[in-house]
Amino acid sequence: MVDDAVAAARPMWTLFEPIHAVTYFAPESYAAFEEAGLRGFWRGYFAGRAAPLGPVGPAIVVASFFGFAPATVARAIPNIWSRAAPEVALQARLTGAVSALRRLLDGHDDAIAEAAALLERATDDLDCSGRVLAAANAALPRPVEPLARLWHATTVLREHRGDGHVAALVSAEVTGCAALVWHAALDIPRERLQMYRGWTDEQWGAALTRLVDRGWLVADGTPTEEGRARRAAVEAATDLAAAAPWRGLTAGETARLTELLRPLASACAAELPYPNPIGVPAPGADPG
Repeated sequence: MVDDAVAAARPMWTLFEPIHAVTYFAPESYAAFEEAGLRGFWRGYFAGRAAPLGPVGPAIVVASFFGFAPATVARAIPNIWSRAAPEVALQARLTGAVSALRRLLDGHDDAIAEAAALLERATDDLDCSGRVLAAANAALPRPVEPLARLWHATTVLREHRGDGHVAALVSAEVTGCAALVWHAALDIPRERLQMYRGWTDEQWGAALTRLVDRGWLVADGTPTEEGRARRAAVEAATDLAAAAPWRGLTAGETARLTELLRPLASACAAELPYPNPIGVPAPGADPG
C-alpha cells in the first residue's frame, strides 16, 4: 500500500516545478543572467544551476546534472566562472526568477506567503544525504522576500527530487544519454531532448542499441512491455525517494498547499513550452 507522502510526491512535483522553472524560460531570467555577463541561454543555465556548488569543473556538472553530453558542458564550464563568479550567478538567478514571478503572480500575495511558509516547512531539516544539488541549494541562506522564499523552496524541492531520480536511473544501470533515449521512446519527442542535451547522433544511436540489447526498446525506438515496466519501476523509485518532504506536513497541510499552488503553477506554466525537456506535464494533465 502506497502511503500518503509517496502518493503526494508526483502531484506536488507538477505544482512546484513550474514555479522553479521560470528561471529557465522567463525573459526576466535571461535578462538578469545577461546583465551579470552571461550572454546566451546555456551560459546562464549552467552558471545559475551549478553556482550553489561553487566554481566546479565540468566533471562535477556532468555527474550531478546527469543528462548532458560532456562536450556540451565543457563548452560552458569552467569558462563561465571567468565571466561571473558563483555568487554573482546566484544573485542573477534569484533576481531574474523573482522578477518573473512578480509579473506572473501579480495579485496572489496572500497565497504566495502562505505557500512559501508551507514549502519551507516541507524542507525544514530535510535529509539531503547523497543529494548533491539539493544539499547545495538547501545550504544557501533562506531569502526573506516572499517571492524569493517561494522560489528558493521550490528549487530545493526540485533538486531533491531530481537527485533521487538520478539515483533511481543509476540503480537501473541507465546512463544519461540512455535515459533521454528512453524518454523519447515513451513521452518526450527526441527533438526536445537530443539537441537540448547535446548528444550526437552516434551517441544517441549507441544508447538506443544498448536499450534494444536489454530488451527495453525495439530497433525503431518503440518501447517493449519490459521497457515500460522498467520505466514504471524507476518512476516509482523516484516517487519513493521524493516522499520525505511531504512527511513533514500533515494531510491537511498538504491539501492546503495543493490548493494554494494550483493557480500559481498555472500562471507560471504560461512561460514553459509543452512538451519540455524537464518532463513536467502541463497543469491538469495526467502526471503519469
